[in-house]
Amino acid sequence: MRETITAEKGPKPAGPYSHAVVSGGFVFVSGQGPVDPETGAMPDAFEDQVRQTLKNLQTILEAAGSSLDDVVKVNAYVTDLTRFAQFNEVYSEFFSHDPPARTTVGTSLLGFLVEIDCIAAVPERA
Repeated sequence: MRETITAEKGPKPAGPYSHAVVSGGFVFVSGQGPVDPETGAMPDAFEDQVRQTLKNLQTILEAAGSSLDDVVKVNAYVTDLTRFAQFNEVYSEFFSHDPPARTTVGTSLLGFLVEIDCIAAVPERA
């Protein structure tokens, strides 16, 4: 079984992809950036971009019947790895205990400083 998810309160996808796909008891969330879905604006500060990106992931996970507590794997893409400590500080606000497995890489992104995708369990479907 495969179900696509579009979160009504999430940021509009910037291309031909779904916010997430649920399959096999897991939700696979597409890479999200820091666009505020209510205003369409993007914060200037790096920490605020990380925070908004994680809020966007949270919104999509909830639309799929999951949550940040169910995340098992995160991939994070950051334009400036000298901000790694700042990234970790904000990240720990959302994953304060038993954090998921994570990969963080430096990359070039179009228009924003961070992008994050994740995989989470969907409890009622597991």
